[in-house]
Amino acid sequence: MDFLYEYGLFLAKAATIVIATGIVIGLIAGAAMRNKPKKGEFQFTDLSDDFVQLQTDLKAELMEKKAFKRWLKDQKKKEPEQRQTTFVIDFHGSMGASEVDALREEVTAVLAAAEDGDDVLVRLESGGGVVHGYGLGASQLDRLRQRGIELTVAVDKVAASGGYMMACIANRIIAAPFAIIGSIGVLAQLPNFHRLLKKNDIDFEQFTAGEFKRTITLFGENTAQGREKFQQELEQTHQLFKDHVFSHRDVLDMEQVATGEYWLASQALEYKLVDKLQTSDDFLLERVQQRRVLQVKFQPKKKLAERVGAGASSALQHLWQKLPFGHWSH
Repeated sequence: MDFLYEYGLFLAKAATIVIATGIVIGLIAGAAMRNKPKKGEFQFTDLSDDFVQLQTDLKAELMEKKAFKRWLKDQKKKEPEQRQTTFVIDFHGSMGASEVDALREEVTAVLAAAEDGDDVLVRLESGGGVVHGYGLGASQLDRLRQRGIELTVAVDKVAASGGYMMACIANRIIAAPFAIIGSIGVLAQLPNFHRLLKKNDIDFEQFTAGEFKRTITLFGENTAQGREKFQQELEQTHQLFKDHVFSHRDVLDMEQVATGEYWLASQALEYKLVDKLQTSDDFLLERVQQRRVLQVKFQPKKKLAERVGAGASSALQHLWQKLPFGHWSH
């Protein structure tokens, strides 16, 4: 009887949660119909204030009371009436470079607020990805250069291929000694299932208009002519990549660095792929002494399906934990 009672209670809870979830979904959908949803929201973090607070707390702990008061007075005297700003943008790029959408918003915000003497630090991390995505990312950073805003790119871990395509836009590239830099090359690969289909008597038909509308294919029989054309297109893309890098860093020996290889930053410095061995932390530590350092982050708004999915997952997890046997899952 106890089990039946617990099971009935579980069903009642489940029905309540399902009804409540339906009401919430309805309210969200109704609001979405009435109001045009925002693309997302900005988050601004004053990193210089965080640093000053940390420094003050440590001094208060380490110094005697009278000495600490004197130090506070000295610090107030050193504070300039008006400080220039270093804007900080973080870019952690994926293969598809979807993060460029947020970067576009962040760059636009900086351009709207920056004044003479302000500069930008982009903490960049990416192993590369699709050409068109990272090409757009590079164009977004170039908007800063076109407006005369000094741009520094910091690479603490990796900026390779498409990542370096973006990094080379900067006035200056700094990198941690063991960061991965370079890989100025182009890669394309895909499987071909033609022999498997043929072995199983499966026909694959593809219709195109234009001699090279499709050079190589997943399921059809690839020809020598198609492979040659595809390789030619890769070479053309590689040449454009090299031209892009050289247009921003004409000190490079492109024959030496555009082989598709990558180097650790300590080696990349010798090839002039980077300008200085330094972490982003040390760079910002220098900046906060005299400048305001403001981090700019755009958080895209999640789609309705993503929000509902997350809410449903949370509700199911909560429900499972309430089951008489829910703890067995561990």
